[in-house]
Amino acid sequence: MRVKGLSVASLIISSAIVLSACAGGGGAETTTAGSGTTNSGTQATPVSAALDAPFQATDLNQLPETAKKRTDTVIVGLTDPSGAFTPYFHQSGYDGNVASLLFASLVTVDEKGLPVPDLAESWDVSDDQRTYTFHLRKDSKFSDGSALTADDIAFTWTILHDKSYDGGFDIFSTKVKGGKAYTEGKADHIEGIKVIDPLTISVTLEQPNATALLTLGSEVLSKAYYGKDYQFGKLEYIKNLHATPVGNGPYKLEKFIPGQEVRFVANEFYYKGKPKTEHFIYKTSEGDTWQFIETGELDFTSFTATQENIDKLKNIPYLNLLPYTPSTYGYLQLNLEHEQLQEKEVRQAITYGLDRQSIYVDANQGAGAVANIPTSPISWSYTEEGINPYAYDPDKANQLLDDAGWVPGADGIREKNGKKLSLHFLGTKSPATDIFIAVAKENFEAIGVQFQPEVFADFNSLVSKVEGGDYDVASFSTPMLTDPSDGVLQFVDGELKGYDNPKVKELYNKGLATTDIEERKAVYKELYQLLNDELPVIFTSYKKTVYAYNGRIDGLSVSPYRGIATSLPEWSLK
Repeated sequence: MRVKGLSVASLIISSAIVLSACAGGGGAETTTAGSGTTNSGTQATPVSAALDAPFQATDLNQLPETAKKRTDTVIVGLTDPSGAFTPYFHQSGYDGNVASLLFASLVTVDEKGLPVPDLAESWDVSDDQRTYTFHLRKDSKFSDGSALTADDIAFTWTILHDKSYDGGFDIFSTKVKGGKAYTEGKADHIEGIKVIDPLTISVTLEQPNATALLTLGSEVLSKAYYGKDYQFGKLEYIKNLHATPVGNGPYKLEKFIPGQEVRFVANEFYYKGKPKTEHFIYKTSEGDTWQFIETGELDFTSFTATQENIDKLKNIPYLNLLPYTPSTYGYLQLNLEHEQLQEKEVRQAITYGLDRQSIYVDANQGAGAVANIPTSPISWSYTEEGINPYAYDPDKANQLLDDAGWVPGADGIREKNGKKLSLHFLGTKSPATDIFIAVAKENFEAIGVQFQPEVFADFNSLVSKVEGGDYDVASFSTPMLTDPSDGVLQFVDGELKGYDNPKVKELYNKGLATTDIEERKAVYKELYQLLNDELPVIFTSYKKTVYAYNGRIDGLSVSPYRGIATSLPEWSLK
């Protein structure tokens, strides 16, 4: 399963500790992200203002002995990754969480989401906005001590154009000159990529592209390590390297114990200097996050920002609290290869018939808002103009289904052409999933839709079920979104099987073909209105979280677009 909803997937995954795809969070969450504002749609309830500013620990002397004994290690909670730790080849965003510590990017973003240097010291853009020239830092190295050069960047861009590349990164949206010819096997190199010297590389595009700098400025793979066995059309070998990554980020992988933890050790070759904390651990074992944070087994985790959670966290005297709203949106993925869901009227009826306000806002004590378009409210492209809020209206839902020819049967379940209107729902075990199932079952019964929930103990099992196609509805959320194109990519790249709208593709390409912000706003407004009407997925929610972390951690800060990744190398234990 490819990472969903990204055109600069690599940047966003590796730049932040993020939730890439999940089945909803209830109390505790196991990943961290960042974003936005407090309303969506005209009927949205404001996000809880229970914690508007950071809250400091009141008594570090009460820190559990388990935590006190750790003098050089920070432990953070994370949902179990699959082990695909090579950038561009992740199986889920949780793999990306791991890679975020192992790899850096050529270009990253600042607090306003604007590009700033990372592995690239600087870059030049030609007057026609088609050629980008990157100048590398002289001190950039990989974790094995080898120098990072322009050849490594050329190799990275090249394999992303390989015909056998099947990951979720969309380099084709940049339209690198000669890229298509290479993919089709008509050329043995990519014409637009020029290695000028070991520290300088240029790339020429066929046309201007608004996200090219960030897309091309993503992670860099070592040619000597990842490319030693490369042959055109044969990328399978890279899977054998996932478990032993050679990166260029702040940490190196020490050990991965599936179902338990991922261990890291500080990278002495990191260009910013060796991180202040020697060891970092992602604790991935399933369990009670509240228990782990109270006993000191976790140093950092996040919770839904309900008043109940915040009050409880404030009573743990050794915790610092930090409010945070992620630049993500939740959605219900629909299996559009199933006949009944191919009807727009059915999708709209399901949306009207589902009380999203109760599920995603009221049940979270206001720590969220209903979503109706594929972008976060903090995005400059966000709009409510011409957007249908799909406020809960079972009468409207019933009318749409009546008009579409779905007639209630003897058992109350609607039928058409001898088939029942049934929804097989997939989710992962969590309080949020329990709430969804309880409300959805009642809601759908009221409109004559059969509801069949199936709950999985872990996210990877859910993904496998989705990939097999045996479902109607599955619950997910996006990774952090930096550019508006990130949130709509899944509607144009074939990831959402059964949906192929030429107009959506036209608008997507039009939104990338200019760097003028006002022109892009107009394009995305039209695109959002179209997707809001067609509902290839059911948009569900934006949410607000609260970080809870050990008061001994010093140097921690959060970026709206990069989460905690920027400050992580600076974390130290008091």
